[in-house]
Amino acid sequence: MSAPQKKTAGRSLLVTSAAALSSLALTAPVALAAPSPSPSASPSASPSATPPSNMSTVGGSRLGRADTQVNLASGVPVLPKDITARSWIVTDAESGDVLAAHNAHWRLPPASTMKMLFADTVLPKFAKTEKHKVVPSDLAGMGAGSSLVGIKEGETYTVHDLWLGVFLRSGNDAVRVLSAMNKGVAKTVTEMNEHAEELQALDTHVVSPDGYDAPGQVSSAYDLTLFARSGLQKKDFREYCSTVTAKFPGETKKDKKGKTVRKPFEIQNTNRLLSGDYDISQYQGIAGVKNGNTTNAGATFTGVAERNGRVLLVTVMHPSKEEHNEVYKETAKLFDWGFKAAGKVQPVGELVPPKGAAQSSAQPGDAGEAGGSGDSAGSGASAKPVASATTDGGSRGMETALAITGGLLVLLAGAAFLVNRRWPLPDLVRRRSSRP
Repeated sequence: MSAPQKKTAGRSLLVTSAAALSSLALTAPVALAAPSPSPSASPSASPSATPPSNMSTVGGSRLGRADTQVNLASGVPVLPKDITARSWIVTDAESGDVLAAHNAHWRLPPASTMKMLFADTVLPKFAKTEKHKVVPSDLAGMGAGSSLVGIKEGETYTVHDLWLGVFLRSGNDAVRVLSAMNKGVAKTVTEMNEHAEELQALDTHVVSPDGYDAPGQVSSAYDLTLFARSGLQKKDFREYCSTVTAKFPGETKKDKKGKTVRKPFEIQNTNRLLSGDYDISQYQGIAGVKNGNTTNAGATFTGVAERNGRVLLVTVMHPSKEEHNEVYKETAKLFDWGFKAAGKVQPVGELVPPKGAAQSSAQPGDAGEAGGSGDSAGSGASAKPVASATTDGGSRGMETALAITGGLLVLLAGAAFLVNRRWPLPDLVRRRSSRP
């Protein structure tokens, strides 16, 4: 295999497509995960504030150690001192290098960040235009206090509507309806666990597809990052997780004139690094991914951002500092460190490829990405950004910024892959480059 080609103008994001990943096999063995969590563990009991001594070493032996792992050396910026999260990880999304980590494999309740695995598992199964009329059984079993987008029994929604509800409002009701379409919660949970195992996310045990606190339901900062990295290889996933606001179908009612109407209402992404808030600004280069918050999990968040052609993934779980938007503030500090340290710091581990990964010979012009909406451009396509546009259903989504290029070589997670496409993040990333 020839040497990797250089990135062009700091723009190309070279990662293997979801279709390629699903058909590949590991070139080298990885260490075993830590013992499986006990299904009898109480979801109401707050997890221990002390990480276990026996953690997984998937991705490297240092990632199985407690406390902070980083290779500080001359020219490498020091880590921010006020990070209070029980677990966090900073990774290069393209190479898979783990730049720094803190209790990366600590199994903790994930809250709604589990929806990244749900989306990565279920998104390819249904066309965006498919419609579903909600029946009472679709919404059965949701936990008390669940986050909701506002789905009503008897109303019809498109799959596109439902995914907007999952990503923007973290709607457990939308997750339940999509699970019902997927022949039930039990089947969906089984498929999510199987997909987690395929991704080598061996810290993860799914009990509820929406991430609601449940006995034995755990994941880790390392695994959540694997879910984000896998999901972001799907165009639809990138679109939904980067959408800031959208129109969602309301309830069918009669207006004052007796005419039957169904007015939509606006929903906003609850990812505060994407949408901003009174005490936090939109983060420069942010393009997703997913946040969560429950009593047991505390606040959790995985984000992806690009700056100067470098794409980083940061996951933060359960900050102990109880300030408003603290999980986003700590994530932003770790992003800042990662962008300064990238290219200077030696990695402490890697994001492993899926269990089935092996060298593959993809050719220019191969089929598009999984999920029913592959990027479309041939070999040699230009890498010019395109304007942001309104997506189907009235959502103000961000169109992809780069066209696909075929026949490019990259090194991903320590194994060589022949890749036939770029991994474009939304144009919103670049249009925010001037923000502080």
